[in-house]
Amino acid sequence: MKVTIDKQSGFCWGVVRTVQIAEQQLNDKTERNVYVLGNIIHNPKEIERLAEKGLRTIQVEDFPSISNSGAKVIIRAHGEPPDTYRAAWDNKIEIIDATCPVVTKLQERVRKFYDQGFQIVIFGKKDHAEVLGVRGVVHDSCVVVQTVAEAMELVQLDKPTVLFSQTTMDRPTFYEVRDALKKKIADLVVDSMENIASEFHAKDTICGQVSGRENQLITYAKSNDVIVFVAGRASSNGKVLFDIAKKANPNTHFVEDITEINPEWFNGANTAGISGATSTPHWYMMQVQEYMEGLTPETMQIPI
Repeated sequence: MKVTIDKQSGFCWGVVRTVQIAEQQLNDKTERNVYVLGNIIHNPKEIERLAEKGLRTIQVEDFPSISNSGAKVIIRAHGEPPDTYRAAWDNKIEIIDATCPVVTKLQERVRKFYDQGFQIVIFGKKDHAEVLGVRGVVHDSCVVVQTVAEAMELVQLDKPTVLFSQTTMDRPTFYEVRDALKKKIADLVVDSMENIASEFHAKDTICGQVSGRENQLITYAKSNDVIVFVAGRASSNGKVLFDIAKKANPNTHFVEDITEINPEWFNGANTAGISGATSTPHWYMMQVQEYMEGLTPETMQIPI
């Protein structure tokens, strides 16, 4: 069985940047207290690797315990609300900001429209780390929806409204929400001197490194008999990309760990592909490839 790895899979540049920042801090022998606020990325294998290097994961509630200790705390790619930075300042903690620039831009754009009096609607997961940061920017004065039904129930239809998206959500559903709201939110006439349009706005802030993989992933999934999609279960973009691959090739299987691979998936298969999320490390996909290449009719068995 020929086993390949999807060349477009693995860390996006934002995750690469965050991991590099963490490793630079950990490799500095003068630094002994390096922490990250929450899981650095949504992949347990990479979290384990960095933990072995000395990276310790904490929460905002832990700030008082490391106050005045010379600690450095890394803000992960998902970003944080303003309150987190204030808490770090109050506790004399140095922040190493590794927020993905795409997320930073999203926060800036949301704040701009909030300051102009728009109703803020976020297409995303209410408790996702990235969305928590965005909610904090507007003091939680926003509506977070995942479906058209939620949008129709929660959004006030008589207010100037702007729709944004969590960067790792799926574009087709975003468009469904956008189109449904467009039908319900009427255009308003405002003073032409105002630089605030009162009609409905939709800002497609979905990360291009997620949405841009769609066509290539469909082609890759269809070109293989079986697809093993490797990602952390907490990864939002992992779910989006897995669903795309699964729709293109029903013989697509989601795993977080090699031990979840079922050798029976490959019975009769001549080709198998490995793909992953933007938070899936390439080194782990190579381990999955090595294991799959070792599967033969005689040796097929679940690794211990």
